[in-house]
Amino acid sequence: MSIRVLVVDDQAMVREGFAALLGAQEDIEVVGQAENGAVAVELAAAHRPDVVLMDVRMPVMDGLEAARQILADAPGPDSTHVLMLTTFDVDDYVYDALRIGASGFLLKDALADELVAAVRIVASGEALLAPSVTKRMIEQFAVSRARPALSRDRLAGLTDRELEVMTLIGRGHSNQEIAAQLFIAQQTVKTHVSKILAKLELRDRVQAVVLAYDTGLVEPGS
Repeated sequence: MSIRVLVVDDQAMVREGFAALLGAQEDIEVVGQAENGAVAVELAAAHRPDVVLMDVRMPVMDGLEAARQILADAPGPDSTHVLMLTTFDVDDYVYDALRIGASGFLLKDALADELVAAVRIVASGEALLAPSVTKRMIEQFAVSRARPALSRDRLAGLTDRELEVMTLIGRGHSNQEIAAQLFIAQQTVKTHVSKILAKLELRDRVQAVVLAYDTGLVEPGS
């Protein structure tokens, strides 16, 4: 089955270039293009794409608000995923976008192969960023920006073992590292991670890292 993609960027040449590149792949179908976030929300509701390639800064409605609306309308790990297009000067958006459920970030000057690979990774339900990279990036913003005071009650449905796994996810550990630290099989870790995401209604482990910081389960520098 083809990966259905919606391309969103206010610059026509960039948007059309990305669409042409992705559309040339045998396993990817571009179902629409949008020049701003408001149009993106409408097209996402109409076409239900697997991946929305979303620019951050746009007129009318920016990519962050568009992503928020699209993800709220399509909850769950098997629905639409949002891959944010960014540059080094829009870092203030990163933490907020991850919190609302964006699956990762891609620099707008990324190579063609990197763009195609990123879309495939996100479509598969995986976060684009490696656990250690995600942890370092989120920690940077958790230190520099005020975090919402979320109660630990948000995690009340987790078992003691799941809470241990959640803590290690928040500290940036991979499944292999978690398995070694807890002396359990990697498949068991994968099962715990899946249950954690389902119980907490999270899309991927990137959101789990954000929630670990937001609830104070993991503190910056831990």
